[in-house]
Amino acid sequence: MNPLPYKCLIIDDEPAAHYVLASYIEKNANLNLEAQCYNALDALDYIRNNRIDLIFLDIDMPEISGIEFLKSLSNPPKTILTTAHSQYALESYDYDVADYLLKPISLPRFIKSIERFLSIYPASAVEEPRKISLKIDGGNIEIDQNDIVYIQSYGNYVKVFTKLRVYLATTTTQEIMSNLSAKKFMRIHKSHIVNLECIECHTESHVFIDQEKWPIGITYKRELLERLTKTR
Repeated sequence: MNPLPYKCLIIDDEPAAHYVLASYIEKNANLNLEAQCYNALDALDYIRNNRIDLIFLDIDMPEISGIEFLKSLSNPPKTILTTAHSQYALESYDYDVADYLLKPISLPRFIKSIERFLSIYPASAVEEPRKISLKIDGGNIEIDQNDIVYIQSYGNYVKVFTKLRVYLATTTTQEIMSNLSAKKFMRIHKSHIVNLECIECHTESHVFIDQEKWPIGITYKRELLERLTKTR
């Protein structure tokens, strides 16, 4: 059972649809918009590396449709399908979707869909843990997440840079990311996770932390720049 708010992802090739859904999600305290993808390939990459509880998925997308996208996932997050065409409604329920929204989506219909989702998949609000457990030298230690500045991946190991020292932990980037605060930390590259509060400045291709320059991966660029813009 995941804590509230549910982590949401919008997948749609139309900017107007993103605008509408993002504004509705922002109004709902049970939901938090984690990322927005404009094609299925970017979404696949994001889902592999981040925990998502609920997808708002457009069916009619170029190259890979929403239905084909769902078929490609062995264990997809819960999904609310969105489309301008009603003929897909019956087929969509073969994929255990939570709901099916016809565009243009009104706010009352969106709220009804979320109420349906919450009734099927209830969760209790819990506070995110402040500390994270790391396996180091065969033992486990706990580190305060507030002390972590950035994390660098080395296959099945990660270097955790804190304000006082560096730890080499036995874990993968995806595993450690799933245990970190989603509000505080973000993966900005396939090999790098950063504490957003520690970013001193940034360009469109790099962030700067403690006078070190770290690259921004193209998959993460849009979300990172949007989050930094909101907080500064």
